[in-house]
Amino acid sequence: MSNDPNFTGAAGPATEELIFDASEARRARRPSRIQRVGDHLRREWQLYVMLIPTILWLAVFLYKPMYGLQIAFKDYSIFRGVAGSPWIGLEHFQTLFGNDQFLRALKNTIIISFYGLLFGFPMPIILALMFNEILKQSFKKTAQTIVYLPHFISSVIIAGIVITAFSPSAGIVNPFLGWIGVEPIYFLTKPEWFRPIFVGTGIWQEAGFQSIVYLAAIAGVSPTLYESAVVDGASRWQMMWKITIPSILPTIIIMLIIRIGNMLEISFEMIILLYQPATYETADVVNTFIYRQGIQGGQYDLAAAAGLFNAVVAFVLVMTANTISKRYSRTSLW
Repeated sequence: MSNDPNFTGAAGPATEELIFDASEARRARRPSRIQRVGDHLRREWQLYVMLIPTILWLAVFLYKPMYGLQIAFKDYSIFRGVAGSPWIGLEHFQTLFGNDQFLRALKNTIIISFYGLLFGFPMPIILALMFNEILKQSFKKTAQTIVYLPHFISSVIIAGIVITAFSPSAGIVNPFLGWIGVEPIYFLTKPEWFRPIFVGTGIWQEAGFQSIVYLAAIAGVSPTLYESAVVDGASRWQMMWKITIPSILPTIIIMLIIRIGNMLEISFEMIILLYQPATYETADVVNTFIYRQGIQGGQYDLAAAAGLFNAVVAFVLVMTANTISKRYSRTSLW
């Protein structure tokens, strides 16, 4: 500090000029945004080379087909092509919402998705928590292999197993019902049984594999938390509720947001393999409606309108779920 009694602590013009010159010099020495990007590309060029196949795949199979979405607003003719077909605005969407089959398919999609979310989403979390509590490693590895295996089996084979299991003559379900005095039931021809069978099959096929994400999240929990809990006398149950579940809650929320965004994307392969005209009442979904209208019926423009509606609803769902999660839990996809 200056010994001058008239010193007030304020910087004079010369000091301000020096500060300004120093800041200008720092800005002059700082590389531009383009230079920083160029330096980053030169430094990490191997990573970007590895990204090229993925970028090409996305461009060819995901972004290029989006050009065809315009046929949802055109009277599409396969002979005129996309560019030559006349525009008709929202006429196809008006046709969709006046179509009883589409409304039935939309209703079934929402109901099946809700059941899948209600019963299917918690199962991987429960499995991961159960695996985490198994102390004998040999039994744990065997159990994990058994529950992971259905994910790697083709949907065609899974559907064949389900059809055989619920068959009134060759299955294992109806003989069991006969032992308890119940008449044989041909489950896959009963509309009221399709949704439970479909949702249960999906849980059996995917829950084990999906639990890997939660097991990885559990593996990231600090062991010191469990050690402190043991010192305090906490039981395994208390440690699970007070440490494990709160620690993996951000992962659960992220997976929930993704699941909500995919609610309308029901497994097309499994539906098409299991359903039949007798179960259209409860089994027909938006994807199978698009298949029948577009591939079988040749109404590509109407099918494109249904697919675009499906995509827009999925986008709105994921945006809504992400916004709510960000506001109340501070965990989000972006």
